[in-house]
Amino acid sequence: MNGDGLQVLVVDDSAMVRQVLQSILGADRRIHVKAAADPLIAWAKMQKEPPNVVITDLEMPRMDGLTFIQKIMLEMPTPVVVCSGLAARGTELALRALEEGAVEVITKPKVGVREFLHESAVTLLDAVWSASQAQVRSRPALARAAVPRVSVAAVVPRQNKSCSAEAPSGVIAVGASTGGTEALRVFLTALPTDCPPVVIVQHMPEGFTRAFADRLNKECGIEVAEARDGDQLQVGRALIAPGNRHMLVNRRGEELVVQIIDGPLISRHRPSVDVLFRSVAISFGPKAVGVIMTGMGDDGAQGLCEMKEAGAATIAQDAASCIVFGMPKEAISRGAVNVVVPLEKLASAALGVQRR
Repeated sequence: MNGDGLQVLVVDDSAMVRQVLQSILGADRRIHVKAAADPLIAWAKMQKEPPNVVITDLEMPRMDGLTFIQKIMLEMPTPVVVCSGLAARGTELALRALEEGAVEVITKPKVGVREFLHESAVTLLDAVWSASQAQVRSRPALARAAVPRVSVAAVVPRQNKSCSAEAPSGVIAVGASTGGTEALRVFLTALPTDCPPVVIVQHMPEGFTRAFADRLNKECGIEVAEARDGDQLQVGRALIAPGNRHMLVNRRGEELVVQIIDGPLISRHRPSVDVLFRSVAISFGPKAVGVIMTGMGDDGAQGLCEMKEAGAATIAQDAASCIVFGMPKEAISRGAVNVVVPLEKLASAALGVQRR
């Protein structure tokens, strides 16, 4: 970001959407907003004055949003926030956008768009400021980083996934936000089928988490699923908190299960990493491992402190491998972290602690 404030380029074929987004973002005097009706016009503007953040729709004339994101990441790596109605209809496209390099996705309804955008002003501003801090890498760099992401299923057949119904002796609890979709892919594909149960909060809109979990389940040796209330923690299974619901770990008789609840935003989020980490600290104490990954803000820092105080091992992703070094940095600054490691070593670090 330059000294003249945050430069944001809005790309949408709807004049109304461009006008509303310009009005909302422009209300923050630190943000300077320009707009374009399609990706080709936007690209010409980017050549003359590179923005700090691009907000784009996915369905546009002359070039679709995914192709536009690919072009940006290949030729002029810039943080991209997707604001699209397609995200509501097809979460597959939203996940594709994240894979191509977008750092945030905001679901835009097909009706009542003006009202929705005004009601979501805080979310939009948070997304833009979060994106502005992202370390966006070029597509060749992303391809190199993908090397370690070989699925465990390539070595261990998927039918060998553990279905143990025994109450586990430990758990790995993970929190992530901006950049977490790719970070979690690296982490989970590196876990063996006999790994301890994994519980995850990834900040993601409602409806996205199921498609995200389903996609990871196809790539990982372990089972990955969107958590349902009452799901039992099992060896070789990762449960992802559903969007817009908090997830806790509780004891039910001799079993340990997840509880999915409503409730207020905690640390500005629902689901909240702090909520999950606190419940894990209470239920598992020193038998747990807490992992804090890439993300904007401080969600998870307090919860990780509580896990550490309860005797759990705590691990943070390092700055160099984070898209946004916000959540790990805050946890480290509060003294909540035992070990800081790069992304590709998070899984081995968590397993090493668990199996000591």
